[in-house]
Amino acid sequence: MKIVGLHCSSEDLHAGQIALIKHGSRLKNCDLYFSRKPCSACLKMIVNAGVNRISYWPADPEISLLTEASSSEDAKLDAKAVERLKSNSRAHVCVLLQPLVCYMVQFVEETSYKCDFIQKIAKTLPDANIDFYSECKQERIKEYEMLFLVSNEEIHKQILMTIGLENLCENPYFSNLRQNMKDLILLLATVASSVPSFKHFGFYCSNPGQNNEIHNQSLPQEIVRHCMVQARLLAYRTEDHKTGVGAVIWAEGKSRNCDGTGALYFVGCGYNAFPVGSEYADFPHMDDKQKDREIRKFRYIIHAEQNALTFRCQEIKPEERSMIFVTKCPCDECVPLIKGAGIKQIYAGDIDVGKKKADISYMRFGELEGVSKFTWQLNPSGAYSCEQKEPERKENGVLRPIPLDEEQHQNKKLCLGNR
Repeated sequence: MKIVGLHCSSEDLHAGQIALIKHGSRLKNCDLYFSRKPCSACLKMIVNAGVNRISYWPADPEISLLTEASSSEDAKLDAKAVERLKSNSRAHVCVLLQPLVCYMVQFVEETSYKCDFIQKIAKTLPDANIDFYSECKQERIKEYEMLFLVSNEEIHKQILMTIGLENLCENPYFSNLRQNMKDLILLLATVASSVPSFKHFGFYCSNPGQNNEIHNQSLPQEIVRHCMVQARLLAYRTEDHKTGVGAVIWAEGKSRNCDGTGALYFVGCGYNAFPVGSEYADFPHMDDKQKDREIRKFRYIIHAEQNALTFRCQEIKPEERSMIFVTKCPCDECVPLIKGAGIKQIYAGDIDVGKKKADISYMRFGELEGVSKFTWQLNPSGAYSCEQKEPERKENGVLRPIPLDEEQHQNKKLCLGNR
């Protein structure tokens, strides 16, 4: 399974249309995942490209049934057109919403609280309110419920019936659906809270004097946090019993183009796992507590950064600003790979910097030159009162700066292509 694109609707185009523009016929046999049920204008192009499956979040569709515009027949007519396209196409259009395993939410809660970013705050500010993580999580839950959940159950049922999901409107199916949606929102909010917007913490360069060149300039903190949350989510797919690591690579093109992500475009992602095709017992899973070094995991596991580079969907262009977001400090095995690939910036935690463990060390990161390093820390400039907060807009949970001449628009939609 390889992710080949991550797109967001823009001022002029829907996410499905952007995916078609970017990938064209290469979408054949791909699986696409949408944060809203696509409209007929998108769906007819997508099924025509020969995609395998289209999965969507079962709330308000792309042509909204919640806004005033839905009082006309246009939204309902579009919903009917979508159902006809669905019925007469080879692509499987469905709701892919499975209940979480019973211990998943608790596991994510515990590991998010213990992650490097939260622990760095606790270590740096020992007198900080210990409930800041819980407060942040509650804020994210409220935010995501507004974005992803139809608050009124009766209205939600009406929407489901209009978009062809009347079989989910009766209990226990409806109550189970709502609970599954709430559980996933809770999980996302919990992970997002592990990279909190707290006081003056963020991803900063320890030497601000190096930030003059364009390749060395940091992204806005909200965008960095969002990309790091993507990496944190990937870390939960790990095959390592002890430590999950995720990595995401993005790059900045020369123009804003048509994508809702602006000049930024997705390059690749990965998590730590054993070689593709291996079975559970093929390789050792023991860590450095095992005295026999021969049966430790370190020589066999593929690191998150290595998988992100190996399975990237775009080439890394030397003339563009490319950046990798890693949930832990890159080790000595990965640092030269990142530099050799031509990546310009690294965003990561720094708890392990300078440490040398039994089978893995983190000495090279601190000595790395030629690549800008932005680590999770208090703003070293101390100019807290001078920081200007850029205007932002929410796009299905994404916060990004709004150009001053660009009006806000609603019904943003995320599209992720998967081959």
